[in-house]
Amino acid sequence: MRTRPSAFVGGFLLLVLSTAAAADDPCAAFTWDVHHERELFAAAPQSVAAAAKLAAAPALAAEHLYALQLMQQSQVIFAVPPGKHRSADGPYAGLARVTVPQAGAYRISLDAPLWVDLLVNGGALTARDFQGRPGCSAPHKVVEFELPANTPLTLQFSGAQSATVKIAVTRTPVP
Repeated sequence: MRTRPSAFVGGFLLLVLSTAAAADDPCAAFTWDVHHERELFAAAPQSVAAAAKLAAAPALAAEHLYALQLMQQSQVIFAVPPGKHRSADGPYAGLARVTVPQAGAYRISLDAPLWVDLLVNGGALTARDFQGRPGCSAPHKVVEFELPANTPLTLQFSGAQSATVKIAVTRTPVP
């Protein structure tokens, strides 16, 4: 049986076009499966104001997209000093809280480059891993943490260049 040249050429063109489309989309360069996060970032976010003090930090829910309104970093009273500080950091920061119903691996996804600390019982959790993609804002940065169930966690955002950041907390997909 002979393969038709037109079928081969058509398949080859489809492969080339889909590869070119992926190269044009900086968000396609994540090596993790971020389909769920990308779906959330395509939706309209719920607007929430971050807090300057831990006692006033708003509660965020997992599996939702938020547009978090930050404030001048100099106004924020951090529970612990941010884990990263550079002179080039942005001027915006804020605090929020999250509690997850099941223990396990979760992702904090952000639409811009900024620093996020996740605190439990006054101490910072170490991130399992992270990825970021220049030119992508849906999401731009994804940080994975191992989270305990039903425990209030503090999110500290710092070094943001913009007064608003989109954020989603999602369960890491099981491979």
